[in-house]
Amino acid sequence: MSTADNPYASFGMMAAAAPADVRASFIRKTYVHLVGAVLAFAGIEALILTLTPEATLAGITQTMFSGYNWLIVLGSFMVVSWVADRWDSSATSLATQYVGLGVYVVAEAIIFIPLLYIASRFGGADIIPSAAVITLIVFLGLTVIVFTTRADLSGIGPYLGIAGLFALGVIACSILFGFQLGIFFTCVMIAFAAGSILYNTSNMLHRYRTDQYVAAALALFASVALLFWYILQLLLSLSGRD
Repeated sequence: MSTADNPYASFGMMAAAAPADVRASFIRKTYVHLVGAVLAFAGIEALILTLTPEATLAGITQTMFSGYNWLIVLGSFMVVSWVADRWDSSATSLATQYVGLGVYVVAEAIIFIPLLYIASRFGGADIIPSAAVITLIVFLGLTVIVFTTRADLSGIGPYLGIAGLFALGVIACSILFGFQLGIFFTCVMIAFAAGSILYNTSNMLHRYRTDQYVAAALALFASVALLFWYILQLLLSLSGRD
């Protein structure tokens, strides 16, 4: 891969071109930070769902999911996500990368509150753990595929971007015009999230510098969170409690 094709190449050693031990250390650090981000997210959600009165959670859910408010939430989340990603992908400072990851985890925790409250309140005790286990299995399977094939999947990035904008447009229309998206859309978004995991895992191997393990962890965490969101929605739909 040429320097012109890689926006990170001018900052330092690429993980793909690094010695085996350095590359292995980069990959290990990436997944350690990914696990840390997932645990931090789970801890925040557990505290919120445990310590916040149910009436307050119900009010937050109703407020966030009602009409234009959900568009505002989605718009704010996109801005936070974009800023966090820019901080991570362009910064040479690890401190800035950590700030980006931390901001993203907190933003995800906020946007997940309504769905997790609904799941815990109406979906049964096993639905959230089941969604988490399925997400883990899918993530591990996709990771094995990328590590086994070592394919550079950076070419699918533009298509994922177009698909993401289209999906956001469909979500916005469903809110504005009051129609239900249904299970088919949920399954399409699960496939989209799986493609995002493949893309970001491939990028970790081919397009990040060895000092960008926090940035790589952020990208993977975003894809895993998206996959978990729609798997949980699918389980809720199949249980008849969405």
